[in-house]
Amino acid sequence: MRRFDLSHVLEHQTTTYPGLPGPDIGEHLSFADSAEHYAPGAEFAIGTVNMVANTGTYIDTPAHRYRDRHDLSGLLLQRCTQLPTVVVDGVGAIGPETLAGHDVAGYAVLLRTGWDRHWRTARYGEADHPHITEAGARWLVEHGATLVGIDSVNIDDTSTGERPAHTVLLAAGIPIVEHLTGLDALPHTGAFFTAAPPRFRGLAMFPVRAFATLP
Repeated sequence: MRRFDLSHVLEHQTTTYPGLPGPDIGEHLSFADSAEHYAPGAEFAIGTVNMVANTGTYIDTPAHRYRDRHDLSGLLLQRCTQLPTVVVDGVGAIGPETLAGHDVAGYAVLLRTGWDRHWRTARYGEADHPHITEAGARWLVEHGATLVGIDSVNIDDTSTGERPAHTVLLAAGIPIVEHLTGLDALPHTGAFFTAAPPRFRGLAMFPVRAFATLP
């Protein structure tokens, strides 16, 4: 079984989305300070992190868009773990014409655009990033996709305040994973995708360790 890590590394103050703060990674208990709590020779460090939930590679649940829909605590494992995967290559505005011909029913659909090469640069957040159109999102819903991911700054066009892809996919209960990386290592089919977050109640999105396995 081969394993492919599809998540960005998170560091102190790393910007994920323009305008949102990076994580503040700190220390609650240092090795040196732990000496007064443990026997001689035993030491531990306990870290802290303060961040917005939209940090790094993360998953969106319907509560991100809809007030009355389920959050992370209601996310079923069958919606985000060990999903058969289809990788679709696309650039610019990805619509039905790009998706047509792919069997997506019951699959995690990962949109491979190559935009992750701009991670941690100003270019990454610019408005001409690849995204899926409203028609493309509707096509995925109609054809039974289980989860949709992308290696770009947003699955939606961010040049306006509208977010049709989020609106359509999350209304259908389809989780969204944004800021993937390393999709170039995957074949178009045959891999299995996992992106499981902690089971928080009251949070709609959270970072994941996204990865794929390939027999």
